[in-house]
Amino acid sequence: MTSHPAPDESPAPDAPLGTDARPVPDARPDADASAREFTAYRSRLFGLAYRMLGSAEEAEDTVQDAYLRWSGADRAAIALPGAWLAKVVTHLCLNRLTSARVRRERYVGTWLPEPVLTDGGPPAGTGAGPLEAAERRDDVSTALLLLLERLTPAERAVYVLREAFGYPHREIAGVLDLGEANCRQLYGRAARRVAAPGDDRAHRFDPPPPERRRELVESFVAAAREGDLAGLEKVLAADVVWWSDGGGKVRSALRPVTGRDNVLRFLVGVARRTEEGARLTVAEVNGEPGVVMHVGGRIIGVASVQAGADGRITDVRMVMNPDKLGYAARQFAAYPEAGG
Repeated sequence: MTSHPAPDESPAPDAPLGTDARPVPDARPDADASAREFTAYRSRLFGLAYRMLGSAEEAEDTVQDAYLRWSGADRAAIALPGAWLAKVVTHLCLNRLTSARVRRERYVGTWLPEPVLTDGGPPAGTGAGPLEAAERRDDVSTALLLLLERLTPAERAVYVLREAFGYPHREIAGVLDLGEANCRQLYGRAARRVAAPGDDRAHRFDPPPPERRRELVESFVAAAREGDLAGLEKVLAADVVWWSDGGGKVRSALRPVTGRDNVLRFLVGVARRTEEGARLTVAEVNGEPGVVMHVGGRIIGVASVQAGADGRITDVRMVMNPDKLGYAARQFAAYPEAGG
């Protein structure tokens, strides 16, 4: 990973996965200055919380909780605001992860991370905003977020702070209140589990270049719009897998659909049940070309798409649970396609 600002430095204005600043009103005379200072770190904190939790809505709530603590803190006692806020957000995330694991064990069907639109949409800079460097896009991919689910909360915290934000182990130890040697051990275990994910299909092939991936998704969308089964067959790998996350809130496949023929039959059934007026729009989802299904500006599904080196789609992960689409819907409002 590339080197990134140390936690005691002011973050770049285009820090990853930004979100609109919405500080809680404060009656103190210095409330405006406090809010402005916090806003400078907000998008960086959101990026940290999102990678930790896999949920954009929970990440927003976590950042808001951090602001409440920030607004009530003695600022004179905080020598390094960035490090202080990173520590607060990390510990808030660790607390949330415990209950999140229990909820996911009871989840109906396949659990997938909440999608975010990482190209920001037009005009540039709205929504989540573009990641500040191309090499940062991989660390919010749906496939990686799913791999991070296999880690313990402490392993996940160490891995995210080290890989996504470039924190040295000494500073990670300070954030987590652990020994530096312990943090190194946690990172080593996490890195091994992420690098050797067993039978995870997402890592079997090197993906094609980004422009080729987008062309592939555009071809998939064009064929789906026309109901062109032959066109769909051309872009799907023989062993393609389709995951649907409806969370028991909408009708969806409870188990992965595997194999090109099965996925094609599944898509025919989906087309019959899809709401009238639904459209498909290509967008960047979690750093990769993906698809937004919508009726006007109302999103009914967001899919991340992965491809193999042979230039065919190997994995599609479609989130349809309405509880997981709120953040992406607010982002999508900036797209021209949302108007009709």
